[in-house]
Amino acid sequence: MKVKEIESLIDFIAKSGLEEVRIETEQIKLSIKKNMPVLQPAASELFSDRASIAATQNAPLPAIDSQLSHGSPIEIKAPMVGTFYQASKPDAPPFVREGDHIQQGQKLCVIEAMKLFNEIEADISGTIVKVLVDDASPVEYDQPLFLVSPGSDLEQQSA
Repeated sequence: MKVKEIESLIDFIAKSGLEEVRIETEQIKLSIKKNMPVLQPAASELFSDRASIAATQNAPLPAIDSQLSHGSPIEIKAPMVGTFYQASKPDAPPFVREGDHIQQGQKLCVIEAMKLFNEIEADISGTIVKVLVDDASPVEYDQPLFLVSPGSDLEQQSA
C-alpha cells in the first residue's frame, strides 16, 4: 500500500463508525484504531486523586503560622468543589455554629462531591467567628468556609 492509500483508509475509518480495522496481506500488516474518549479514569489515577485530596485536607495551611502569631481570624477553606452542608442530615443540628469552640480534627461540615459526602475537619483549635457559606450552597476549591479565632479551649477559658 502506498502512503496516499493509507491516508485515504484512515480518513474513511474516521468518517465511518468503525473503531478498529486490521488489514493483513503477504506484504503488509496494518492495524488502525480510532482513539476513543476515556469515560472513567484508570484505577491508578483514582488513587493519586484521592491521595492528593487527602493531602490537601490534612496539610496545614501555609498562612496559619503567620496568622497565629498575629491573632487574626484564620480562614478554613474548601478542599474541593461541591455542595456545602452544615449537618449530616437535613433535620440534624449543624456540626458547628458561630461562637462554638472547636478542636483540631473536629468535624465542621460536609461537602458533597459526585455523590460522595466528604467530612471536613478543623485544621486548628479555636472559636468559630463566622460561618461564611449558607447551607446547601455550592462551593469552589479554596473558597473560605469558616473564620476561626485561633486558640484552644483552655486558653480561652483562662482568658
